[in-house]
Amino acid sequence: MYSLYCRTYQFAYKTVAQFLPWRHPLLLEGENSLEELPALLQRQSIGNVLIVTDAGISRLGLMDSLLEGFKKCEIQYVVYDKTVPNPTIENIEEALTLYKSSGCEGIIAFGGGSPMDCAKGVAARAAQPGKTLAQMKGQLKVRKAIPPFFAIPTTAGTGSETTIVSVVSNSETHEKYAINDPVLTPHFAIMDPLLTVNLPKHITSTTGMDALTHAVEAYIGRSNTRQTKQWSQEATKLIFDNLHEVYHNGKNIQARANMQRASFLAGRAFTRAYVGYIHAIAHTLGGFYNVPHGLANAVIMPHVLEYYGDAVHKPLAELADIAGITDSSDTEEVKCKKFIEALKQMNKQMDIPETITGILTSDIPLMVERAYKEANPLYPVPRILSKKDLETLYILIKE
Repeated sequence: MYSLYCRTYQFAYKTVAQFLPWRHPLLLEGENSLEELPALLQRQSIGNVLIVTDAGISRLGLMDSLLEGFKKCEIQYVVYDKTVPNPTIENIEEALTLYKSSGCEGIIAFGGGSPMDCAKGVAARAAQPGKTLAQMKGQLKVRKAIPPFFAIPTTAGTGSETTIVSVVSNSETHEKYAINDPVLTPHFAIMDPLLTVNLPKHITSTTGMDALTHAVEAYIGRSNTRQTKQWSQEATKLIFDNLHEVYHNGKNIQARANMQRASFLAGRAFTRAYVGYIHAIAHTLGGFYNVPHGLANAVIMPHVLEYYGDAVHKPLAELADIAGITDSSDTEEVKCKKFIEALKQMNKQMDIPETITGILTSDIPLMVERAYKEANPLYPVPRILSKKDLETLYILIKE
């Protein structure tokens, strides 16, 4: 009966989703596209912005040319660079205070998934000053227009530059939850591959696998549309063709651009088709142990896909064909197994572990409860899992 309830809920949400006000960000793409942002702000009549980033990006000087461009164009700005991995409520409230006290008119998210999530949290609070972040947890609880929002990804993985979600961590309860609303989609996205050329290898690998997780979970779920399937397929092909190259040769600009496109497409796919238990489990690992989201997804993905069994044979066989790792004589089951094995090999070749260290057995029951609550009934997963199933998966990924 519970599975029927979940499927009915998912069908209803998929039906309603057709009528939601989806927005796709306007793109600036290619080498040095970042230099076009000051002029874009001028055309939008925006003279004062909050830039949300992290200390690492500030230290590396990735924003220096942009800030110089702002000065030349007489655009005022303030920088919030205290964002931590798995950004907290405190991060968002501090950045919001800076936004308000500085009289900002727009928000720029500059960085990976964490600055993006933090900046979207600020946007949500600016749109709904009377609501706390906890009150906006879940689906469609922002509903008011956010300030002009510009997303500048420095990794190729989260797809946050085109998604509707802000993921927030409560540092006191260790809960990690999502705020989902189409109004959180950035208005503009700047995808400059030059910003990614100096990424450390471990960030290149885990963010790349994060993008692949988005494409895969969107594709195997039950809320696909023809368009989301096309986005997932193209993203999967791009990642299989380019992730190994950018991991070993980070200076390959075309490969970097291809990975940015893959991340963007996968983000568009899961925004409409949603994710599944991989993400639900990963969010608990981020909340409890601050495990980077991309790393968690990369480790968890093969375990969950194997656990789904024959429920994913057909879609994973299709993705295996697209990735070019099958033979014409292979059955669907063989193709599926080849795809999962390919994921394991990709992880191994990029020094991504098979398990997560530090998981405490005593924490598993609460993590199971939170992952179960996040995934069900919303996520249109190929197979509804029980709490016992989730407990088994936590044990599998626990070192």
